[in-house]
Amino acid sequence: MTTTRKIKKAVLPVAGLGTRFLPATKAVPKEMLTVVDKPVVQYVVEEAMDAGIEHFVFVTGRNKGVIEDHFDIQTELEATLRERGKTVELKSLEDMLPSAGATSFTRQQAPHGLGHAVWCARDIVGSEPFALLLPDMVMRAEVGCMTGMVELYAAVGGNIVAVGECDPELTHKYGIVGKGEELKGGFRITEMVEKPAKGTAPSNYFINGRYILEPEIFDILAHQERGAGNEIQLTDAMLKLAESQPFSAYRFGGDTYDCGSKDGFILANVAYALARPDIKPMVAEGLKRLIAAS
Repeated sequence: MTTTRKIKKAVLPVAGLGTRFLPATKAVPKEMLTVVDKPVVQYVVEEAMDAGIEHFVFVTGRNKGVIEDHFDIQTELEATLRERGKTVELKSLEDMLPSAGATSFTRQQAPHGLGHAVWCARDIVGSEPFALLLPDMVMRAEVGCMTGMVELYAAVGGNIVAVGECDPELTHKYGIVGKGEELKGGFRITEMVEKPAKGTAPSNYFINGRYILEPEIFDILAHQERGAGNEIQLTDAMLKLAESQPFSAYRFGGDTYDCGSKDGFILANVAYALARPDIKPMVAEGLKRLIAAS
């Protein structure tokens, strides 16, 4: 039987500058842009909370203090809501908060890549496996992506990477994994290739922004040479770790919205708005008119 440890901590790299959304992100972190009425980062935190994550490690940069404020109590606002009898709004604020002491914030002083951002969380995570969730990627499904990954980890251990399927003609745009032995909910990974040349991809399964990693990744990242873009790449470190530890893929069957891109962000807003009974009729009717007029 596979021996695993509970996944208690999640790392969220939120230090990015959000240049693809300028000028909106000049003063507002891209993670705080709203999908309907919640910031993008809150959807990601809620996914992790639903999976049983107990501690959230935010790797931040300059001008990101509002993220810390968002996951804190705002006494004046809550007092006003109580006075005005706005119990629904008050409960929504209470439900979104991690428990006291369950958030940590550490700085990535310079943009040296995703691998470097993960390494910055090393002392807070310590010597235990952890989840890594990219806050640009919003996942929508009946069973949360991280919940499914935690279940797969409990069954097979090792390192887990969430994957989705893309058009085979588009594999050159993604990090692609090779498909091995079938597992319940996924498969063993035989190889990982970052943006393979057209016609050379080992499959059409792409890595979509969710990971469970063993702590040995930190030792590798500490000595990882710079790769593509002159940055410390997480994929390079995972390839090194795969030489001594197994990697498995969790096959995510829901919808993934890349909210780091304008089209993905707009689609996420439409999808979540149409899933809300209180605003769906107006939004759906408005969309029909816009499409008819375009």
